[in-house]
Amino acid sequence: MVAAALHGEAGRSALFVAATLGNVLGAVVNFVLGRFLIRFEGRRWFPVSVASRQKAEALFARYGQPVLLLSWLPVIGDPLTLAAGLLRMPLPLFLLFVSIGKAARYAVILYLTP
Repeated sequence: MVAAALHGEAGRSALFVAATLGNVLGAVVNFVLGRFLIRFEGRRWFPVSVASRQKAEALFARYGQPVLLLSWLPVIGDPLTLAAGLLRMPLPLFLLFVSIGKAARYAVILYLTP
């Protein structure tokens, strides 16, 4: 995204929308895995380890659903979105928090890109 913004290959608003939408859709995949496919946890292809999931559940217990505003962070973001599905968080609320967090990330990145 930064390279495309630097070279002017696409408009910044288009880059922002594409990056945010793609990242939110990736989070929805983890949400669905948590909600419906947790029985596959531990398989090599499953995106979140048991230890990471347990840490994410502890964060949810401590801070509540707004912790998903941090879903853009490397290492803890995927476990947080998986835990949201496991904990049966309502999808509209999930989408709200995740979208805000991920959109803020890309807004800052594009703002800091000359």
